[in-house]
Amino acid sequence: MSTARKVIKCKAAVAWEAGKPFSIEEIEVAPPRDHEVRVKIVATGVCRTDAHAVSTHFKEGLFPVILGHEGAGIVESVGPGVTRVKPGDKVIPLYIPQCGECKFCLNPKTNLCEKISKIKTAISDQDLMADNTSRFTCKGKQIYHFMGTSTFSEYTVCAETSVAKIDDAAPLEKVCLIGCGFSTGYGAAINTAKVEPGSSCAVFGLGGVGLSAVMGCKAAGASRIIGIDINSDKFEKALELGATECINPKDYDKPIQQVISEMTGGGVDFSIECIGIIDVMKAALECTTVGWGTCAIVGVSLDEHGLPVAPFHLLMGRTLKATFFGGWKSVDNVPKLVEDYLGNKFDLDSLVTFTLPFYKINEAFDLMRDGKSIRTVLVF
Repeated sequence: MSTARKVIKCKAAVAWEAGKPFSIEEIEVAPPRDHEVRVKIVATGVCRTDAHAVSTHFKEGLFPVILGHEGAGIVESVGPGVTRVKPGDKVIPLYIPQCGECKFCLNPKTNLCEKISKIKTAISDQDLMADNTSRFTCKGKQIYHFMGTSTFSEYTVCAETSVAKIDDAAPLEKVCLIGCGFSTGYGAAINTAKVEPGSSCAVFGLGGVGLSAVMGCKAAGASRIIGIDINSDKFEKALELGATECINPKDYDKPIQQVISEMTGGGVDFSIECIGIIDVMKAALECTTVGWGTCAIVGVSLDEHGLPVAPFHLLMGRTLKATFFGGWKSVDNVPKLVEDYLGNKFDLDSLVTFTLPFYKINEAFDLMRDGKSIRTVLVF
């Protein structure tokens, strides 16, 4: 029996309040409205951004909420006016939409889109659909959406501009990582830093995003790629994926930017920060060479204080950049990244440490916080 235009009852991980474990609940998911798509999520990755969103340090969060933004699934039904996808299509939900019509989408210099709530309000990504209503209810209460995706639910509703149709051959439990972590790190090297052949690079943080940045540096032709992490257990995987050497700041009694500068005769050509700690961002900038060094910031920081940048560092020719979703225009590029994966142009499989059933979501977050996983994928 068709479920189109009907409310669907399914399982979801609801965050009822900050600082508390997720609760697996039965929720109701309303049918998609105009220009919306209801997606059956098959797999979803666990990203540190989701942990930030339920942190007691994050002041803007709205609760209760269904998080998740690194997923992949199959279109269950579409609302009136939808033309980009149809029921049965494999898709990746996009936390960076691409409407294709606004001044940002029409400009090749950015991958932002006017449909992103933060452009308009600079507040939380825990919000509602475009008509200011939610498609989720649980125990009679309205549940907030997250980043336009909410992939921690067996079914979710996204705007048509926030889904990308992908190849039917794609294994959803792997390509879900293209929804966030892989694309962000890989694109930070290729699109944002614009790493050059023969160059030297430093990648700070060797989690899923950092290792993807390592792969991006290698794909761009960098000749020296230095991986930096305080967990030396990550070094083997980093070397396997393209790092030429790895260092642990705990092994030195001097600032890591000074260590890197001494190792490289004055600093690297490019650095990519994938952790989200202000002091590390500062180190990433300062470890680049004068004259042309470029630092790309990827990590999300909850620190209320800004990044202390000495103007002198910039006056001497360094460039500081930052990236959202690796600079990819989502609807256009996500299907191409999936094609590249299917063509063995990069190794997503190595980023998946654990694949767990969805109900073990709290265990997955523990593995991430304890540094025991690169990426854990949850499957329904």
